[in-house]
Amino acid sequence: MLFLPMKNTVSAPAPLADRIEDLLPQTQCTKCGYPACRPYAEAIASGEASHNQCPPGGAEGVARLATLLGKPVIPLNLVHGQERPRPVAVIDETLCIGCTLCIQACPVDAIIGAGKQMHTVVQELCTGCDLCVAPCPVDCIAMVDVTGERTGWDAWSQQQADDARRRHDFHVMRLRRDKEENDARLAAKAAAKLQTLETEATASPEQQAEQARKKAIVQAAIERARLKKEQMAAAASATAAAPEKSHE
Repeated sequence: MLFLPMKNTVSAPAPLADRIEDLLPQTQCTKCGYPACRPYAEAIASGEASHNQCPPGGAEGVARLATLLGKPVIPLNLVHGQERPRPVAVIDETLCIGCTLCIQACPVDAIIGAGKQMHTVVQELCTGCDLCVAPCPVDCIAMVDVTGERTGWDAWSQQQADDARRRHDFHVMRLRRDKEENDARLAAKAAAKLQTLETEATASPEQQAEQARKKAIVQAAIERARLKKEQMAAAASATAAAPEKSHE
């Protein structure tokens, strides 16, 4: 009987930044000093940031990260905020003017509404990040505690964190897609304008000069858009290809 060697099914450990991110509450609140939980995880992994900068994670969050990193458990850095009960945003709908600034600020798409129409918060989706409060021009948003005396991870579950991360990832993808679609529309409009300028008949040297000026402006705009698209693609490729540094 022929025995074939068994394949090694032991998978390589996840990159350190991934494991750190898995321990963050995914509120995407920016209180740590970074624009989202993922950049903070990468900063911890690189040694740029400390593991005690996440108020929503609180003392337990610091302990979780310390265990993973093999570092001492230290107090939460109060420069970034205090551990507190989990709040949710509540909009006073009688004052809301439908400006959409809170919708734009929400990192997990927990606010629904439309321009010049009343907005409301889907409380089950709100991470309590506070980011919608400051942009509101009529001060109609309040943060209301909903977990009593429970704070940090006691006021938040792993399932809620996982769900918030998925919504944030979709939010980022949607914004990127919307921008790409808008850039494509502008590029098509510029190309159509350029074609019109090239085919228009002119009746005088003055009109020809004005047409040439407009054509140069449009061509310059198209070239800027092309270069920006190439730069974004190159940056995305470099990020995807960058090897994960080992910090263990």
